[in-house]
Amino acid sequence: MPSDVIRGQEWHGAGVSLFAWSNEPGDTRHPPLLHTNSAKVTGVNGHLADPADVNQLPDPSIGGCFSAWTAGDRELTATTAANRICPVFYAETATLHIAASRALLAHLIAQRDERLAFDVMALQTMVRSGYFLSDETPYVGVEALPPNSRLDVRGGSRTITRQELPRPKPAPKTRREKRAALDELAAALLATVAPLRSAAEPVNLALTGGRDTRVLAALLHAAKIPFRVTTNGLDTHPDVILARRIAAELKLEHTVITPPQTEDRDAMLVEHPLARAWETLRTCEGMTSAYESIVGYLPYSTKPTMSGQGGETLRAGSLNLLQTDLSDRALLRRIGATFLKDEKLFTAAANEHAREQARPWQERQDKLEALHHIYLSYRVGRWQASARAGALRRGDSVRPYLDNRVVRAALSLDQRWSLSEEPIYSLILRFAPKLRNVPIEGKPWRFVDGRAGRWPWEHVPPPHLPAARTGGGWSWRTSPGPALTAVLREQVLGSLDALEAIVNPDEVRAMFADPVVKKPATAWNLYTVSTLLTGLYPGKRPEAPERVKVYRP
Repeated sequence: MPSDVIRGQEWHGAGVSLFAWSNEPGDTRHPPLLHTNSAKVTGVNGHLADPADVNQLPDPSIGGCFSAWTAGDRELTATTAANRICPVFYAETATLHIAASRALLAHLIAQRDERLAFDVMALQTMVRSGYFLSDETPYVGVEALPPNSRLDVRGGSRTITRQELPRPKPAPKTRREKRAALDELAAALLATVAPLRSAAEPVNLALTGGRDTRVLAALLHAAKIPFRVTTNGLDTHPDVILARRIAAELKLEHTVITPPQTEDRDAMLVEHPLARAWETLRTCEGMTSAYESIVGYLPYSTKPTMSGQGGETLRAGSLNLLQTDLSDRALLRRIGATFLKDEKLFTAAANEHAREQARPWQERQDKLEALHHIYLSYRVGRWQASARAGALRRGDSVRPYLDNRVVRAALSLDQRWSLSEEPIYSLILRFAPKLRNVPIEGKPWRFVDGRAGRWPWEHVPPPHLPAARTGGGWSWRTSPGPALTAVLREQVLGSLDALEAIVNPDEVRAMFADPVVKKPATAWNLYTVSTLLTGLYPGKRPEAPERVKVYRP
């Protein structure tokens, strides 16, 4: 961000210094950058559901999307929430303990000179998945504090305590038990939007025909928060059709944003991968692939916006949602496949490293819970946390599903019941009964698939609207064409020596052998790691390369 939009504050005690910077305007909805209470000072990365809760930190059970630093003379504590959506990175030298919200900053402070030292083996997971499936970072000596954890420095010594996440309660059987089981989750969700009652303008909710944003529309309706909804798509798309029905039932203002019509265009000019990679590395510190579209900088806006990001938290996580077979054997295969994707592409050392990371999860007794926690720890706590750095330059959107209390309440539900989708359907009916007859887009609700009501008065959700299959799904990222493939190929094959510790050169060459690469996401991941290791960032923005023309296949 431009330096002139940054404000900062610092505190110095005996043996401890705390520094805070922000591009957020100061207002009453946030505690000060550094909050002094008695002999201690506290800094918050992210936001608290109630700014007054700053006095309760480092309590791990309060609401908000946050990590926290609390300092006093000769002592420092840093804590993460249940999903570490706001990360803490830590490092140690002979004379310093460092805890920071930016991994590269922690690394540079720890280095004796300005040269970077990359943990190449740790980057094997970036090539496989485009994000980290571990607590490692690209930088030697820097790690991410696990979810729901506490780092303490006392008397010059560091200790890390990982507190157990909430365990699932037994599955409710009766309707009364089900209602009671959802009380905590419903209350936590309502608490996340309560501060919006004082917002200067209505909340803008990005609404689709799917599950997660529908819960949010019902939630805002129940909380009596003024809001309007926006949907991207053509009038014939189920997202638009169903969002219109939801808006009509709840009497909401609804705006449809029609995507550009490109059917008559046979090609498009796209940003050169070098410029795209530099911006991604700069924003996400080598922990997100340039395959992802990172939100660019705009001046900070306080307009309240909301989307369904992280909604799978309430449905046992995206990895479990991929499963139809819920046997332990099948879930164990899913864990292995998550950590050891494209095994043939990697060196024996890289595959063994991945196995070591998978092993603790494979050894867990409850495999369904393990996959849910993998989703929270890595898909949310590493990928979303890293990519979110771009969006936070523009403003801090309201993300109820990422709230610490909501996550803890969701983890307390029986995993199989959560996966059935009955809990979130029940929440919709609790918050907005008017939506009971609006179909869902995509696939049927899991808990009613093939089931009819046993009694005439028993409510059964209406049939779903299948996802639209149109010809408008072409993307230059997933169909890069020969010209863009050539740019990716030149960089990756030209720097194989930097990657040889983690990938097999012959397999990489084979991957790029065709005019159009067959695994574009992996190609982008390789390109990102390659540019990182060969010194693209940190450094000046590269000379603007010409855009690349990508033809529609």
